[in-house]
Amino acid sequence: MLPHDLPPWKTVYHYFRLWRKDGTWERLNRILREKVRLKEGKKRQPSATILDSQSIKTSEGGLECGFDAGKNITGRKRHTLVDTLGLLMKIVVTAGNVQDRDGAKHLLADLAEQDDVIKRLELIWADGSYRGTLIAWIEEHFGWLLEVVEKPKDQKEFQVLPKRWVVERTFAWLVRQRRLARDYERLPETSEAFIYAAMIRLMARRLATT
Repeated sequence: MLPHDLPPWKTVYHYFRLWRKDGTWERLNRILREKVRLKEGKKRQPSATILDSQSIKTSEGGLECGFDAGKNITGRKRHTLVDTLGLLMKIVVTAGNVQDRDGAKHLLADLAEQDDVIKRLELIWADGSYRGTLIAWIEEHFGWLLEVVEKPKDQKEFQVLPKRWVVERTFAWLVRQRRLARDYERLPETSEAFIYAAMIRLMARRLATT
């Protein structure tokens, strides 16, 4: 089922690994995200984002695997930040037993090093698992406001929640990719690279349409 003109696998893997280690996949994601935002009439960088995590089962042999008691899943957790279009800003993959708040700190600390990306950022929407000390920590370290979007108290069935549905849609985009329906990778960094590659494919197709 592979294309007949695919280069030797060692060559393909060499460049995939090289681009993973030097950040090329993330840079390509950023460049295309900016182009899509401009096409949609948005500023190049967002002022508001949405934060969430997705627990996913792993295959055998993967490192950094843990049990997420909240989701009853043994595997990994994808800590994800997207803009209001659902386009990926940053992804950090950890063991499933890492708390959402701890994963968020790791993600946001890494993102804060990208001055050109965060220059307009002011607001982050998130669900109730991020309430508590994380709100003050984010404001103290970065000056951003973390706003928790709560579920209605009388909610009994599924209900689309303002802002939070955007990142949930992004997770749906990811799991539609066969390689991302489960975490098959030995290294979390490889998982992150494949997620960036999936978003690159999605955005490239958007830009190709007139």
